Amino acid sequence: MFGTKKNAATRAAERFFKERRVKIHFVDLSVKPIAKGELARFVQKFGLNALLDMEGKAYERSNLAYLRTTEEGIITRIIETPELLKLPLVRGGKVLTLGEDAEGWGRMLEG
Repeated sequence: MFGTKKNAATRAAERFFKERRVKIHFVDLSVKPIAKGELARFVQKFGLNALLDMEGKAYERSNLAYLRTTEEGIITRIIETPELLKLPLVRGGKVLTLGEDAEGWGRMLEG
């Protein structure tokens, strides 16, 4: 699971899995950036725009809505500023979820 301790959705995901006694591997993106390959999995599944928290303050401050940049440029910016992401990003086997998605988390436990 990738997120930040401050994010309410990340705390909800942690609570969901802990209540079901599922061991998680948590990566705090404010401490350690997401690997480019790991981010690519989520981009491939959801698309780059779906990963961006366009309602967040970090997105507003980044001026991404007004900049003309490549997908590679946006990915670099995401790695540098993880607050741009909708968090948490959760991977369980081949199942990926984005944001607060209890239904998706449940699917992870079924497999």
